[in-house]
Amino acid sequence: MPAEVLAVCVVHAELEVPGRVGRTAIDKRPVPGRVEVQALGLAGDHVADTKHHGGVHQAVYAYAESDARRWAAELGRDLPAGWFGENLRIEGLAVSDAVLGARWAIGDTLLEVSAPRVPCAVFQHWAGEAQWVKRFTLQSDTGAYLRVLTEGSIGAGDEVRVVHVPEHGITVRDVFVGTDLDRLRLLAEVEPSISDDIRMQIDRHERRHANAERAAAMRAEAIS
Repeated sequence: MPAEVLAVCVVHAELEVPGRVGRTAIDKRPVPGRVEVQALGLAGDHVADTKHHGGVHQAVYAYAESDARRWAAELGRDLPAGWFGENLRIEGLAVSDAVLGARWAIGDTLLEVSAPRVPCAVFQHWAGEAQWVKRFTLQSDTGAYLRVLTEGSIGAGDEVRVVHVPEHGITVRDVFVGTDLDRLRLLAEVEPSISDDIRMQIDRHERRHANAERAAAMRAEAIS
């Protein structure tokens, strides 16, 4: 069965949130008909926190229906399309395991997988679940940000065709989890178009591994 778009979602209303951000556009809900897709995202959609969200590498956010159903069962509540702040709720595709640089043809658009979603305090506030950021991080079903290569329009029911998958095989989940530094270094070498945010994530993983190695060495020295 081919993958398809179950819903196309845009901002319903901005909300007040505590902290420095102040406002969020995470409340996205399905809209009928076809929606224009431009270089910076969907028509009728926007981000409130432009310092940390948006831009060409985070133009469209997709989340898998299978992951949403799993969370719904765990949380014991309905998680309708748009609840994760996603623009596209997709059925039949393992979105969090998409390869960085993979290209999806949807409607007459062409989108490229560009980054994992990194959960934040705003997402925690929106979810209203205890330790939500930690739980989301441990599960690592992040969904995927997409870059717009060809503008066009998308509507619910459109097939999602994976038309290109890079040979390096490094996935959205790999970048988010960061356990295999050699593979992440390879990504930086073979995908020169990756965003500065991805390079920063790789750098953070490098530092985290280095700190863990130093701590392990210190413990071993103390025991000896």
